[in-house]
Amino acid sequence: MIIKNADFEITAVNPAQYPVSEFPEVAFVGRSNVGKSSILNTLTNRKSLARVGGTPGMTKTINFFNIDDRMFFVDLPGYGYASVSKEKKSSWETVVEKYLFTRVNLKMIIMLLDIRHSPTKDDKTMYKWILDSKIPYIIVASKADKISKGQILKHIQVIRSELQISPDIKIIPFSSQTRQGKEDILDIIGTLL
Repeated sequence: MIIKNADFEITAVNPAQYPVSEFPEVAFVGRSNVGKSSILNTLTNRKSLARVGGTPGMTKTINFFNIDDRMFFVDLPGYGYASVSKEKKSSWETVVEKYLFTRVNLKMIIMLLDIRHSPTKDDKTMYKWILDSKIPYIIVASKADKISKGQILKHIQVIRSELQISPDIKIIPFSSQTRQGKEDILDIIGTLL
C-alpha cells in the first residue's frame, strides 16, 4: 500500500464529533510515549502530521487523519501514564472505550508496545480487549532502533510470552528512525482493507 495524501481531519472526544463517513478506520493504541505519533508520521511520510507530544500522557482527544480519501488512521489517547490524576485517567478511558465499543467503521487495531520494556498491566488489559473484540489487529514493537539488532528477537519473545500471543501472530519490530517495519505494516493494512 502506498499513501499519497494524508491530512488531519478532525479531533473528537465523543461519538457525535466523529467524522460522518463510510471509510474504514485503523486505530492506533498504546501506552503514553510509545510512539503513536511517530508511527503515524512515518507511515504517511509526513514529518508533523501527528504532533509528537513533549509531555507524555497529555493527549486526551481522538485524532482522525484522512488517508487518500479512502480510510482514516485514528490516533487514540495513550494510556498508563503514572502522573495523570485518577479523574483525568478515567475521563480519557471513557473517550477511548466509547470509540472502541461503538465505532462500526473500526476495521483494524494497531497496538504499539515499546520493544525495550515488558508489557504492563494496562497493555495486558488492552490486548485482552482486542482479542475479545474479534477486530483484526497488528502488534507493533516500537523503538526497535533503541536496542541492538541481536536483541530484537529476545525482546519480541518477552512480549509474546507476557501477553500470551499465539505463535501465528506476527509481532513487527518498528523504528521511526530507520523506518524498519513500515512496509510490513502498510502491506498488512492494504491487504485487510
